[in-house]
Amino acid sequence: MTQTPPAQEVSPVRYDVSLLTAEDFYLFNEGTHYRIYEKMGAHLVESGGTKGTVFGVWAPNARRVSVIGGFNGWNPRSHPLQPRGSSGIWEGFIPGVVKGTLYKFHIESTKHGHETEKADPVALFTEKPPRTASVVWDLDYTWNDTAFLEKRAGVNSLHAPMSIYEVHLGSWMRVPEEHNRPLTYREIAPRLADHVNKLGFTHVELLPIMEHPFYGSWGYQTTGYFAPTARYGTPQDFMYLVDYLHQHNIAVILDWVPSHFPSDGHGLSFFDGTHLFEHSDSRQGFHPDWKTMIFNYGRTEVRSFLMSSAMFWLDKYHVDGLRVDAVASMLYLDYSRKEGEWIPNKFGGRENLEAIDFLRHFNLEAYKEHPDIQTFAEESTAYAMVSRPTYLGGLGFGLKWDMGWMHDTLDYFSHEPIHRQYHHNELTFRMLYAFHENFVLPLSHDEVVHGKGSLIGKMPGDEWQRFANLRLLLAYMFAQPAKKLIFMGCEFGQVSEWSHDRSLEWNVLEYPLHRGLMSWVEQLNRVYRSESPLHWFDNDPKGFEWVDCNDAPASIISLLRKGKDGESPILVCCNFTPVPRLGYMVGVPAGGYWKELLNSDGQEYGGSGIGNAGGAEALPVKTHGRPYSLRLTLPPLGALFLKRA
Repeated sequence: MTQTPPAQEVSPVRYDVSLLTAEDFYLFNEGTHYRIYEKMGAHLVESGGTKGTVFGVWAPNARRVSVIGGFNGWNPRSHPLQPRGSSGIWEGFIPGVVKGTLYKFHIESTKHGHETEKADPVALFTEKPPRTASVVWDLDYTWNDTAFLEKRAGVNSLHAPMSIYEVHLGSWMRVPEEHNRPLTYREIAPRLADHVNKLGFTHVELLPIMEHPFYGSWGYQTTGYFAPTARYGTPQDFMYLVDYLHQHNIAVILDWVPSHFPSDGHGLSFFDGTHLFEHSDSRQGFHPDWKTMIFNYGRTEVRSFLMSSAMFWLDKYHVDGLRVDAVASMLYLDYSRKEGEWIPNKFGGRENLEAIDFLRHFNLEAYKEHPDIQTFAEESTAYAMVSRPTYLGGLGFGLKWDMGWMHDTLDYFSHEPIHRQYHHNELTFRMLYAFHENFVLPLSHDEVVHGKGSLIGKMPGDEWQRFANLRLLLAYMFAQPAKKLIFMGCEFGQVSEWSHDRSLEWNVLEYPLHRGLMSWVEQLNRVYRSESPLHWFDNDPKGFEWVDCNDAPASIISLLRKGKDGESPILVCCNFTPVPRLGYMVGVPAGGYWKELLNSDGQEYGGSGIGNAGGAEALPVKTHGRPYSLRLTLPPLGALFLKRA
């Protein structure tokens, strides 16, 4: 990665070159500067024929701030910055500092003579961890994704099919013959695009790629809110990855973490010798679960910082969506806290009013500037109207993860089939609230770590039954109204629990059951994308109707997914037991021949091949309150998708 350049002739700091204006100071201090990355941090400029770098950093409680780096022998007395009025920002131009220069800010606090060395909070690039210096860099890159961006609004529409492949870049695929190193951004681009396109996913969601010191946090403990991690390459290399995916019609969602940050000495914590970014009271500023710091959302400059980070990835890296992590921990002051360990809001309640206001402003600004993107909330409570407009009192997110569906469904599938009749409501309860929000159904990384085992390992029965169960689970997921998300490795039945330190188990694709499962995912995505009843009304009750949700004794459900007027609906029947059901009557709204679009028990997927020889003719027999019915063979632990020809 970037090396310290040779010692160079560097002039003293000049204060006659500035990027900041009076308006910048006003907006930043007001909390409404959403592009601080254009003015603060380190920017390569040329002034009067002299090339160098303008540095700017917010440290309102410092008595002295200087830039240290390889260019001055890391000497804190060599290149001091100047305070800019009462803004709390320090700035200066250092001639001769070039791209690739390593630097930090040396900060002497007015409090107790505290001195510290800090990485630049607005750095565009960093040293490769575990080293912690910032790197002077630029964002020059020629994009080639205009065609994709022109159609992005359709790709991200709530009416569009949205099948998301969740990826941790460092462990998707590795190079074992080179000390098990991860692929670089440029190496992974063609491989990931080929895999995603082959399987028919529409979006890739990346676990946080923002710079983070502890690799085991998977990026969720961020220090570099404007810097893609140097572990896999430069900012331009990451741009290449996004650009490549766009050129292959794949949208890119980034995980973004404004909920907390780590306490590492070089990071945001205790930045200028005071609790600057975080609350000073540990009951508000310290996260008991993750031992991290919580942003002070009531501080206007912190809002400018976080808003600018969000806009940065949308503006400069062309990303198509941001998924906000741990929203519930932001919404509630008593999150993971016992009585007496939290401070009520000004009305005596448990809601974090400043965080709620921040999230609303984040969504308003994101959609105002980029109306064709989507924002996603990972929110695990029943907080109302997370994905409803702010003008109605909502938080303004585009979509919300349905964590309740995930827990209920995985609980259901963990039961042996003979016991499932007593847990039938775990399958059907979701439809009582399914349209209260715009939902994504997540089978995410959180379900295959920390001793939870792999997704295939959660399924009961022998090997054949485990794979049949997993095919059935995915079929039921795709039958439900909502967008879909699957974590990497689940698409082919990775056996081991996911580990960030090693590659996925691509070798298991040597075995027919694993190859069959991946073929099933490919076909589910194909039909989900091509049949509009399966996606057009994903977030609208007009698109869903139970046929029979009450056959608990047989552990069978049947439902209709409906599209626009005049379009034939799709019937989905699921048999959650290993007993084939012969001659099972299912009511349908119209006569004629109903063709089997999908059968999870197909031999090509590793199933037993039990089915209906391609379809069935509707009989003029009333069943389930409908004028016609199909006499079907329901395969064991299987799902059928049928549509009137």
